[in-house]
Amino acid sequence: MLILGIETSCDETAASVIRGNAPHSERILSNIILSQTAEHLPYGGVVPEIAARAHLDYLPQVIENALQTANITLDDLEAIAVTGGPGLIGGVLVGVMAAKSIAMIKQIPFLAVNHLEGHALTPRLTDDVQFPYLLLLASGGHCQFLEVLGVGNFRFLGSTIDDAAGEAIDKVAKMLGYDYPGGPIVEKLAMMGDPNRFPLPLPLKGRPGCDLSFSGLKTAARQVIEAHSPLCEKDIADIAASFQRTIVKSLCEKARNAIHLTESKITHFVVAGGVAANQLLRHHLTEVCKQNGLTLLAPPLKLCTDNAAMIAWAGFEHLRLGHQDSLDFAPRPRWPLAERNSQQTGMQI
Repeated sequence: MLILGIETSCDETAASVIRGNAPHSERILSNIILSQTAEHLPYGGVVPEIAARAHLDYLPQVIENALQTANITLDDLEAIAVTGGPGLIGGVLVGVMAAKSIAMIKQIPFLAVNHLEGHALTPRLTDDVQFPYLLLLASGGHCQFLEVLGVGNFRFLGSTIDDAAGEAIDKVAKMLGYDYPGGPIVEKLAMMGDPNRFPLPLPLKGRPGCDLSFSGLKTAARQVIEAHSPLCEKDIADIAASFQRTIVKSLCEKARNAIHLTESKITHFVVAGGVAANQLLRHHLTEVCKQNGLTLLAPPLKLCTDNAAMIAWAGFEHLRLGHQDSLDFAPRPRWPLAERNSQQTGMQI
């Protein structure tokens, strides 16, 4: 089954073609991602209106590139899946309207995918992992623990009460004088720094449950930066290393709590989202999993950040269960993943 996926929820314009019923190593026929980093760089972060206009300009060519790379045409598609939310509403609208147009003209099923569910189901695209499994979804906009029980079936365990991990990393990178996006920059700087030089407070240390908090840690980092300014190269590297280490320690502490709070018998712990690309986090989560008899799964780096292959796959997962969305689906700037348990918005079964 050939499915086109479209992703326009933030600052990547993406389209992908997958063959859903193929072996996992042969599923992704194309995965085109056009980053808008250059457009947003002067502003230090994503500007919603600029993102929406860029999606409008780039999406037709990105879709065409995805089809050509997969060596197919629109006539070969059997379904189309698109991010229906959550995300910047202007960008989501661009993607949804394009997908609806194609679905209507070609008379193929239309599937509106929850962006977070795309991340959540990625390990089934790449590794055929079986339900249930534990998920840490960590990105610039989201940070939460979920027990993934099935397609559209999630048990919420905890989330950030303020900043997401990726958001905090981006902001500290900016404090250190670096451009957006900050994640890769902080990780590179941290490799050259001493993580023990600046002891930073561990957020919610010792508190039961899986909730996270990074706003206070961000403030503590700012105070260190201000106290040691002007910063030399060693100062910058040591602050980055200390900050990254504390983020990872916090996520690992709450991961241990999440493992003990799961109600089903799990064998895999999955980390997904942009922050999942961080190698220090992967290393320490691997140790946490070993201590608890679990296997860590993390998507390939190219599938950690926003991409359309995960959207196409999530659409396939729903389609083979008989789900299909109506063309009157309304894009959603907010769409809590746990709502999938009790509500398939706009979905006909």
